Amino acid sequence: MQLECVFFGPFRDAVGEKTIQYETDAETVGDLLRAFEDEYPALSGDLVDEDAATLAGDTVVTMDKKNVTHIDGLVTELREDAVIRLVPSVYGG
Repeated sequence: MQLECVFFGPFRDAVGEKTIQYETDAETVGDLLRAFEDEYPALSGDLVDEDAATLAGDTVVTMDKKNVTHIDGLVTELREDAVIRLVPSVYGG
């Protein structure tokens, strides 16, 4: 599945780019976030909490502009060509 993933603040620093086209076999948002933590060690523990049941801290993840906590949380099913945005808990203007 191909996704567009947009990273903000320190997440962008950890990945090295603002936007990436990401090919994944992940089926849920949680699977995707764990894959990011594995692929980009600087993100480890910043996306998913220690028990891997919820988002870490106040991290905001949206899929096609909808906050995943208002869909099905980490078990939100991914869709081909979705746009995933990851915003850290202390980022804003």
